[in-house]
Amino acid sequence: MSRAFVLLNPDDDVVVAARDLLAGEQLELPQATVVLVESVGLGHKVSIRTIAQGQPVRKYGQVIGFATRDIEPGSHVHSHNVINGDAVGDPRPCTEVPEPPQPIVGRTFMGYRRASGKVGTRNYLAVISTVNCSATVSKYVARHFTPERLAEFPNVDGVIALTHTGGCAMQFHGLGHRMLNRVLGGMARHPNIGGYLLIGLGCEQVTIGLLMQEQKLVQITRDGGETKSAGPPVFVMQDMGGTARTVQAAIKEVERLLPQVDQARREPCPASELILGTECGGSDGNSGVTANPAIGIAADRLVACGGSAILSETTEIFGAEHLLTRRARTPEVAAKLLERIEWWKGYAGNYGVVLDNNPSVGNKAGGLTTIAEKSLGAVAKGGSTCLEAVYDYAEPVTAKGFVVMDSPGFDPASVTGMVAGGANMIVFSTGRGSCFGCKPVPSIKIASNSPMYQRMEDDMDLDAGVVLSGESVEQVGERIFDKILAVASGEPTKSEQHGIGDEEFIPWVVGPVL
Repeated sequence: MSRAFVLLNPDDDVVVAARDLLAGEQLELPQATVVLVESVGLGHKVSIRTIAQGQPVRKYGQVIGFATRDIEPGSHVHSHNVINGDAVGDPRPCTEVPEPPQPIVGRTFMGYRRASGKVGTRNYLAVISTVNCSATVSKYVARHFTPERLAEFPNVDGVIALTHTGGCAMQFHGLGHRMLNRVLGGMARHPNIGGYLLIGLGCEQVTIGLLMQEQKLVQITRDGGETKSAGPPVFVMQDMGGTARTVQAAIKEVERLLPQVDQARREPCPASELILGTECGGSDGNSGVTANPAIGIAADRLVACGGSAILSETTEIFGAEHLLTRRARTPEVAAKLLERIEWWKGYAGNYGVVLDNNPSVGNKAGGLTTIAEKSLGAVAKGGSTCLEAVYDYAEPVTAKGFVVMDSPGFDPASVTGMVAGGANMIVFSTGRGSCFGCKPVPSIKIASNSPMYQRMEDDMDLDAGVVLSGESVEQVGERIFDKILAVASGEPTKSEQHGIGDEEFIPWVVGPVL
């Protein structure tokens, strides 16, 4: 790598190591030369001036925490000498609303235009389990359709089972029930699902009848020039006579549906039809320096094309929410985000948890110290355009532009919510090396540093670590945007090549287990 460190803002008290640094090395800064007091690893922070005990520590030009003791220049700045404290910025709404980006025209991808008007990037058939009690049966049905059995249906990407651990032991039509219904309904309606069927046990709290009524579940098909709609196939194990008979009947139904799903063909579609979900997992100290801001550039490009980009993980917005409220379209949008932050404080507090318990052990090993630091880097995925809306978990995303969806920081649950909300593409940044996939939506993984990319190239799609060796964030962001269009057109991601994504469907359900 051509440089030893990155100074992100002239007001910063720290620089970020662009490689492993050794004690005694000299860091040449514009105003001074700093000698390292101790060795510091890639992605970790080095103080470039004296920081007195109790004083704020700045990175990105923002407060990421407070010194718990005096810190001398050249020292390692981390959890041994910094705490989050009250690292909260000024959330005044709508004070920095950006001008609309210059429109980008003519960018397209090859997608599946559905009878509903939505556009898919993949073409799956889904077996959707309404309750954990029917999960095994749903998996039996999906596993029957091996690649060999699907060979005569070349336009079908696979038969997947969408199973989960809930569906019962919750308040009927309470918050958890409504959230799960939104997830199941969103997956059934998803443009990457060419056909689906529902399998339940029969006595669960999440009744199929309410799910279909509340989520308005119908299957829309084209027969020649005629568009038809009908309720989905439903299999209730207790009515069917148990496991074996349900599996047998559901397999016959999938066999009937497969030729219909296989009729789908890709056609040119404008980039405005893409809804991009952005996620970061296994983050390190360089995630907010390289991968996340580069994803933000790609998100800005998509918004300029007329598409949508989603930022989620509310627990990893905490501490950086002021950067989003300032560019909210309306005070109501800003207020919705702040309301979600306050909800999370109360929700976590009910269990004796504080939001600064995040970052994780792996995050800290990679150089992240506080939740404010992690959040300031995470929100960079949202780019620089106006915040148009804030959505509840798994709520359908209808707004064009940059939006936020409330979700936990747990990657599978967060991505499940965005996909259920309509995301037909995912970009996923990682510094430690998360191996993630999410059927039925392709997930592009972006490495924040080159050593990890080279070590895990079989799982990583792009290397944003080249920013540390001289490429601009804008160049990498353009590369990510081009990759999004290519993958949306059918180019497989590394996780798809490995077949990853069957176990990552994890709906977030709140509330007590009754």
